[in-house]
Amino acid sequence: MNKIKYTDAIIELEELVAEMEKNEIDVDELTKKVKRASELIKICKEKLHFTEEEVTKILKEINT
Repeated sequence: MNKIKYTDAIIELEELVAEMEKNEIDVDELTKKVKRASELIKICKEKLHFTEEEVTKILKEINT
């Protein structure tokens, strides 16, 4: 699993989105920021999926 914390990834993603919404980024920089945003989204999805699996596993253990 990626070493960046979920909260840190969300914060960075929100900052990237805010920058993009301002329309002050040149094309070369925009490409880099979109790529980074995509990486952050993937990290967040993986962490959420992992957490969901862990919670489900714990709940099953509690109910048995």
